[in-house]
Amino acid sequence: MFILTLFCVVGLLSSAENSRMDVTATLVKPQPVIQINIKNDEHNQQSTQEEKLQIKETLNLENQPETQKKLNVFHIVMGVMAGLVLFLYGVTKMADGMEAVAGDRVRNILRRFTTNSLAAVMTGTIATTVLDSSSVTIIIVIAMVSAGLLTFIESLGVVLGSNIGTTFGAQVVAFNIDEYAPIALFIGFLLFLLGRNERLKHIGLIVLGFGLLFFGLGYIEDATAPFRDYPQFINWMESLGRNTLQGALVGGLFTVLVQSSSATVAIVVTLASQGLISLTTGIALVLGAEVGTCADTLVATIGREPPAIRTGVFHLMFNLASATVGLLFASQLAAFSQWVSTLTGAGDNVARQIANAQLIFNLLGVLLVLGFLPWIARGLERLIPDP
Repeated sequence: MFILTLFCVVGLLSSAENSRMDVTATLVKPQPVIQINIKNDEHNQQSTQEEKLQIKETLNLENQPETQKKLNVFHIVMGVMAGLVLFLYGVTKMADGMEAVAGDRVRNILRRFTTNSLAAVMTGTIATTVLDSSSVTIIIVIAMVSAGLLTFIESLGVVLGSNIGTTFGAQVVAFNIDEYAPIALFIGFLLFLLGRNERLKHIGLIVLGFGLLFFGLGYIEDATAPFRDYPQFINWMESLGRNTLQGALVGGLFTVLVQSSSATVAIVVTLASQGLISLTTGIALVLGAEVGTCADTLVATIGREPPAIRTGVFHLMFNLASATVGLLFASQLAAFSQWVSTLTGAGDNVARQIANAQLIFNLLGVLLVLGFLPWIARGLERLIPDP
């Protein structure tokens, strides 16, 4: 009995010991798990910090090109200058070739087809389209008025028509055909070099100038490409769109600087094709270019007789008045240009919209003034009388 009791006591003690060990094991087991979790948390924190450092390094690498673009302003300016020189040289050579081929015919047309105001407008439009320069057309007209080959009143319609003819260049540029410029350069060079007579050589000069014109625009487009990601430039262009008077002043000053409204408008259209210029900004710059182009014609009137001076002054007054009206109704002009562009299939092409806005603006200006030319002529004769 004693032995049986002893075995029972030993069994109970063993059970109690085992139970205590189980409880202890149960309490001790989670500790390594907690330590592992703590280690995992520390590892995750380290990984997160490393990822943050990697993201920062990546952002710094991505920001480096932006810094380089800001530092490469010199290269951008040099590229734009080179493209502008090529463009202006191409325009000059093309005008020289056209004047050599059709200069005498243009003068004969100006003498013969300016009998009434409407015919004079059409003649000025055709002459400017052929010569690809409103300044050249008006300077020829001023010289003819000074020589007595045209009367002052006959010259007014030609001046109005030249404003319509100058829009042809913008329409061509808006089609973005600069990628075909090398073909024109090659053909023009061959004609100029291998032409058997002067006429073929001059035609080659025209084609060569045409190619240089678009090659220069392509060069400008490549040079200004970094501005797409340059916030300051984009903000400035947006501010010119909001402040149309400031935009017009910039366009006018640039036109006076380069002595070519065609160059200004072509650059504006090129930048618009890259998405760098909005429609309202482009309209403001183009309106300024319309006024800036008068600098050439005013210089051409120096030392001329009063009738020739009146022609130059009329050009300035008309462009200044029409540009002022255009600035006052810039939003309506933009909306109308968008509507016309949609009808003609241009859609959201801002470059085409700007070119169409210039054409609409000049057409409306001519139509509004055409019926008042006799009164305008009398007023200018009183303002600048004959000696």
